[in-house]
Amino acid sequence: MKGWIKGEFMAYKPGIIEPQKANALTFAGSELFKRTFEEGMSMVEETATYLDGKGRAESKLLPSKIALTYAGESMRLTTRLMQVASWLLVQRAVSEGEMTPDEAEKEKYRLGAREICRGSRNENIDMLPAKLVDLLSRSQNLYERVERLDQLLYGKEEALPVGLNAQLGRLHAAFGQAAE
Repeated sequence: MKGWIKGEFMAYKPGIIEPQKANALTFAGSELFKRTFEEGMSMVEETATYLDGKGRAESKLLPSKIALTYAGESMRLTTRLMQVASWLLVQRAVSEGEMTPDEAEKEKYRLGAREICRGSRNENIDMLPAKLVDLLSRSQNLYERVERLDQLLYGKEEALPVGLNAQLGRLHAAFGQAAE
């Protein structure tokens, strides 16, 4: 990408890229990104270790109805974390100059599986092993934070609510400007 040097996120030239794209570059090289990346990847590893080890043993001791809940919630957990990990890896690629913010903005690189990842809490969740419940809660918080970042960096501006548009129109009219 013309105007910036690989790995130096602040080295872009003003006027060369849009401000929102500059925000993506800045974020990808920030301490917040680095901490979020480490947290996400660490949680992926922690979850895999749990589900392949102690979690597998704990699930075999559960009554069949609760074991079914365990299976569903563990799939939700892994889906959340894979979505977050994929998004974080794309941001790292932006930071390292392997992708442009324009590429990262494409829908296929955005955070996905919202319906699954943000699904409603199962009624039997309190009967699941404490470690799984903890991972579910932490992964949901992480997913929601990354979802806000994704929207902030790559989301399209949403239309203002109708009431607010009407108020802005009146303000523009009162101050001599045509309403947009």
